[in-house]
Amino acid sequence: MILVGISSYGEEAQWGPWRLPCALLPLGYAEQVAAAGGVPVLLPPVPGVTAAVERLDALILSGGGDLDPAGYGAAAHPKTTRVQPGRDRAELDLLATALAAGVPVLGICRGLQIINTARGGTLEQHLPDGGGPGACEHSAAPGTFGTHPVRVAPGSRLARLLELAPDGGQWLDVPTAHHQAIGRLGDGLVASAWAADGTIEAVESADRDEPLIAVQWHPEQGTDPRLFRALIKAARRRLPGSAKPVRAEPLDSPA
Repeated sequence: MILVGISSYGEEAQWGPWRLPCALLPLGYAEQVAAAGGVPVLLPPVPGVTAAVERLDALILSGGGDLDPAGYGAAAHPKTTRVQPGRDRAELDLLATALAAGVPVLGICRGLQIINTARGGTLEQHLPDGGGPGACEHSAAPGTFGTHPVRVAPGSRLARLLELAPDGGQWLDVPTAHHQAIGRLGDGLVASAWAADGTIEAVESADRDEPLIAVQWHPEQGTDPRLFRALIKAARRRLPGSAKPVRAEPLDSPA
């Protein structure tokens, strides 16, 4: 049994006559994890949640609202919204604890941004103001997901787990919904995919033994299961009794 922790939102939600603060998560994350062979475990943004990491086999840092710009030394842009410093702290702690324990980590959208700022990077807080031509393609109408192409770096960890040809990059159409993205790349990270306007769309650890990869798009809203399958494979190799040593494995390791 592969337990995959998924960081959840702390948001107000409504069902029937009830309207209360909730720990919630779009169902696509859990469905994709289950389809890949894992058991999803929701991790609420509360103090002490890092104690769960010792029971987990993998971690997904999910999407959601914007990070607090104070966390990466910036003033807030007028379009920066839904900031929750408590969630930022919880996810930064989850990330640090998971990597220290050798637990494979997949960052998705906001999760990529958490990883980048944890490594000393910054964010572009509103792409239509700071991105190049076509920057608006990153966000569709409010409450919906759009699609745009990304170019994956040949020879990257991401290219290998997506089974792309090693002799050249490839464009993929990905589900997207974000208005922020990486500004300055964090230490120890390597960009491995870009949008047409140059926006960084994926990063991975420069340390080949560190099981860390993140994408700016939303694979849980698409039909391509390969990122989730790669995460489960990396987690499975850490289980006692596996054919390989019980340690962190790169996310692109062969089956």
